[in-house]
Amino acid sequence: MNNEIVLTAVALMLVLEGLLPFLLSDGQLRFIGLTAMLAGLLLLALVRGD
Repeated sequence: MNNEIVLTAVALMLVLEGLLPFLLSDGQLRFIGLTAMLAGLLLLALVRGD
């Protein structure tokens, strides 16, 4: 249970931290932001999919 909370927090952090780079105009930063958001969403789906 404790691991689930920590992994959920990490997943949400990845999504939120990926938003700002995704909104910038530089293509490489947008890709990094998108990758972070997708990784966070995937981790969130894996953790919450029990």
